[in-house]
Amino acid sequence: MKFKKILFLEIKKENLEPHFWKRIDELSEDKVFLSVDDPNIKSNLTSVDCICTKGFVKKIDKEIIDSIPNLRYIGVLATGYGKIDAEYAAAKGVVVTNVPGYATNAVAELVFGVILERLRDLSRAKNQAAGGNYSESTFFNTSEIKGKKFGIIGLGRIGSRVAEIALGFGAEVFYFDRNRKKEIENKGAKFSDLERLVSTCDFIAIHLVLNKETENIINSSLIQKIRSRTVIVNLAPNELVDLKALEERLAMGDITYILDHSDELSQEQAVKLSKHKNCIMYPPIGYTTKEASIIKQEIFVQNIENFLKGSPTNKVN
Repeated sequence: MKFKKILFLEIKKENLEPHFWKRIDELSEDKVFLSVDDPNIKSNLTSVDCICTKGFVKKIDKEIIDSIPNLRYIGVLATGYGKIDAEYAAAKGVVVTNVPGYATNAVAELVFGVILERLRDLSRAKNQAAGGNYSESTFFNTSEIKGKKFGIIGLGRIGSRVAEIALGFGAEVFYFDRNRKKEIENKGAKFSDLERLVSTCDFIAIHLVLNKETENIINSSLIQKIRSRTVIVNLAPNELVDLKALEERLAMGDITYILDHSDELSQEQAVKLSKHKNCIMYPPIGYTTKEASIIKQEIFVQNIENFLKGSPTNKVN
């Protein structure tokens, strides 16, 4: 079985290696590459029976799903699928799949990379030495992770790996999740409610999937309760956080907020956040290791293959 026509929405040829495209060519009679604002999208929809998308580029909602009469499958080249109305897709008999777990280690390791860069003032140290100044005299106010309280919001694959690494650093680890995780508790982590976690932890790492239940879960009330001098790392979607309330708290200058989904911010949001020195923004580099890239492509193509075989994998609806 093959698809008649696959629409690759914001997925470009360079996003997959050639041997993966060869496998996709065997799964479809035709394929088309379009951007979200391409005027030719509507004219292609009547013949499309499969959409593949990066996941965060455009909402695929009820209106779009209804406009594609032959749609059978939506494949997301990402873990997050919050921009897809997966529930409505299911009601229309459309399967939605994602790519979970491919960047577990990549993202988890970056959490500690950005924390250590902040704690140890590594960028300044490197630049100072490059300029010929080898004195350590201004670096005695840095700190360590060991012995600190490390809070994790969302204990899925990435959150669990972050917990393991934090425990390895010698931190006291607390986590919030809708389900208790006995396996990680047996390793030393402790369950906490959200209010207690944000008000007591020195570090907070956010690792939730974006959906209707988690959007703005880090709300104004919780942001006000974050303890002074806390370092928050959010390598998950920005929609999990009330950014207006966050900006107000950043203006107080007593917390640090680190994010890597800067490409998903509106220009207005990016400008407002970048005004604060205690808001550190990175490009979306959490998943960009060579190892994670290969795993991601393999799972993405396998999802399409398995759907056509009648045994969909990583189905989210």
